Amino acid sequence: MRPATGPVFLEPAGTDTVPAPAIARAWPVGTRPAVLRGWEPPATVYGRGHRGVDLAAPAGAPVRAVAAGRVSFAGRVAGRGVVAVELTGTDLRTTYEPVTASLKKGDEVAAGDPVGTVEPTGSHCTTTCVHWGLLRGDTYLDPLSLLPPWLLRRGPPRLLPVLGIPLP
Repeated sequence: MRPATGPVFLEPAGTDTVPAPAIARAWPVGTRPAVLRGWEPPATVYGRGHRGVDLAAPAGAPVRAVAAGRVSFAGRVAGRGVVAVELTGTDLRTTYEPVTASLKKGDEVAAGDPVGTVEPTGSHCTTTCVHWGLLRGDTYLDPLSLLPPWLLRRGPPRLLPVLGIPLP
């Protein structure tokens, strides 16, 4: 498996699911974290794959909701802290792990609200990271599809000229 060098957009093998709408307004960690490993859908429901993306993040860093929703789970699964958020007005659910939750089931969140902090251990990455997942029902989707294109672009911001104002 190769490390991701940028956003990876893949459709689930053998499915015709509707892609997720670009409703997120922020990354779950940092402003433009490195994608350590991209989404790799399995060829079959129980096949090998990577059902989310791994984002570089230091231990203790805040983890934020990417869109408005309601916490549907906040607890431990297989020794890892997990937070799941059902996104408002959709049939989508995002997951974040390993995260020490700062919320409880039923809490409402807005885009950018903290849901917890990155745990120092429990990650499957070689360094601390957050595994960010996206589901529609039981089907995993690429969580990067939630982000609008302007959030996915790399590179420095650039200033554009203001038209109609004379230069000094």
